[in-house]
Amino acid sequence: MKRIFVLSSLVAGYFLNAQSIGNSPYGAYGIGDVKYDNTVDISSMGGISTAYIWDFNNNFNFRNPAANTNLELTTLKVEGTNENNYYRSDFNNIKTDKHSTYLSNITIAFPISRKIKFGMGFQPYSSKSYDIVTSNQLSNSNGVQEVHNFHGEGSVNTVQAALSYQINPEFAVGLRSNYYFGKIYDIEEVAFTGAELISGYSNSYRVSAFNFTFGTTYQKKLENNHKLTVGATYTIGNSGKLKNTYTNSTYYYLIGETKAYETIIEEQVNYDKKFLPQEASLGLGYGKEAKWFLGTQVDYKKGENINFLGVPFFYQDSYRYSVGGWYLPNYNNFRSYFARVIYRYGAYYEKGNLQLNGTNINKYAITAGVTLPFQKSTINRMNSIDLGIELGKRGTLDNNLIRQNFINLRVGINFADKWFAKRLYN
Repeated sequence: MKRIFVLSSLVAGYFLNAQSIGNSPYGAYGIGDVKYDNTVDISSMGGISTAYIWDFNNNFNFRNPAANTNLELTTLKVEGTNENNYYRSDFNNIKTDKHSTYLSNITIAFPISRKIKFGMGFQPYSSKSYDIVTSNQLSNSNGVQEVHNFHGEGSVNTVQAALSYQINPEFAVGLRSNYYFGKIYDIEEVAFTGAELISGYSNSYRVSAFNFTFGTTYQKKLENNHKLTVGATYTIGNSGKLKNTYTNSTYYYLIGETKAYETIIEEQVNYDKKFLPQEASLGLGYGKEAKWFLGTQVDYKKGENINFLGVPFFYQDSYRYSVGGWYLPNYNNFRSYFARVIYRYGAYYEKGNLQLNGTNINKYAITAGVTLPFQKSTINRMNSIDLGIELGKRGTLDNNLIRQNFINLRVGINFADKWFAKRLYN
């Protein structure tokens, strides 16, 4: 059975590298629509993770690699996300919606010793998937229209390896390495009605880069099984490269998408090492052991510059404010299944890194979720299904921009067992 789980995760990882996962038109800029890095349980709590140390023994926190004091079992998670986006703009009274379902997380984690814990994970980092056509009629042109087709595709994925070390019962540190890889591209094509020649402006990015996240936690046990937790993380800039190829050319289309008689007008190749931003987070949490937890968190990302269709594009510094937690009625109550269900809740507000037409593209949402233990699971060896929902809004109708309402559904399966425990008897 364990071999089947591991083989399934490897096969799923292969398909994750090829999937198309982006629907937002705001993903057209830079390296795409960056996904928030977390699992179903954390996303259901508004994204709080920096001061989130799970009370039980079956979960690994990748967001803060130091917050894994209680992990005692080998855990395997496989998770998927269903995104439902609804767009509206006052520009030409546009209304449309898009949906996608994709594999969003595969992780395995286990304790190396009582103080040292290790985990590996595979997640999508960013994506592009958009196709936008605009047209306008030229003045004094006898009905000739100028048509612009904007198209983008591709994804960047990340492999993570994290290590936690418990210095003493209250203080822990952790390190996570992140390897990013993938390819994405954008193209703008300009054509005129009645003319076969097309002008194309393409931008492709090939990513291969590393960066590292450092984390720390401090947890103080108080009277009556209460606890106070403080956590912090810092992600340094990347060590690697982003190869950016910009091409301006003219060409014809034959059958389908086959280009012919392409003439290169301009071509530039640049290598960028600053496309992954520095990040930092600070979290504070308070709760009662095995009963409830409430946390708050602030995340910061430093703005960076990147080339977009031959022109420098500037990302702003961004901030994200989150609050959330969980509640467990009674994990020992085997007469009532729902008393053993873990209920999660949260909300966040994000000042985004995009500014278009002088307007900030911000985002906010409320979240909720449940952890459903398998019928025969105990709290000391709990296998479960995690369900989560996120309802929110991104962007605005101001200045002919796009407002994006979204409903994201997440589901994950968490298998936990003592895979690597030494046998006392043969």
